[in-house]
Amino acid sequence: MGILVIDDSLDHRVFLKGTLDHSGYGDILTAGSYALAMDILNGRDKSGRRNKIDLILLDIVMPEVDGLEALRRIKDVPEFHEIPVIMVTGKNDMKDLEFAFAAGANDYVNKPFHKIELIARINSALRLRREMAQRRMHEEELEIANKELVKLLVEIKSLRELFPVCAVCQSPRSENHYMKQAKEHLTRNPLEKHAYWVCPGCEKK
Repeated sequence: MGILVIDDSLDHRVFLKGTLDHSGYGDILTAGSYALAMDILNGRDKSGRRNKIDLILLDIVMPEVDGLEALRRIKDVPEFHEIPVIMVTGKNDMKDLEFAFAAGANDYVNKPFHKIELIARINSALRLRREMAQRRMHEEELEIANKELVKLLVEIKSLRELFPVCAVCQSPRSENHYMKQAKEHLTRNPLEKHAYWVCPGCEKK
């Protein structure tokens, strides 16, 4: 499980990393700017897979690219769109928070940090992440099942269109008054697909 802390304050990064490490979270990565954060988000491990980030803690007030603009840019990347983001703010500016939520933020936490509140909000965001992943997996499974169903229906339709023809005498199978129409159809359509079986007469022979 990867958590990315984006904050220009070294003290805050150290505090958050230490708090999360002490709380039992696994891979905690930190970045002091948006540019460094993108390097981490786009980074690859030794096997070539993209770094797995399950949650981002993003400070609102940062130089160059602030947290609100960083959030917008991160959410614009399809690969990062579903990563939950908790905004970190030292002020309760409702306009900033309104913009952050509109841009895709999931929650916010105030500075100075209160450990119990911080961990509770992180747990809630990670739970949301797991639920979203499970829902996406379920949707993918349904999509695969639907494709298989469509394929099966096409095969069934194809089989229904086959004329049952005796493999020996080539007579069409019919237990009703459609025998004549079936023979006429086969005469007109010699290349028609056939489903073969052995008629009772040939079976006796």
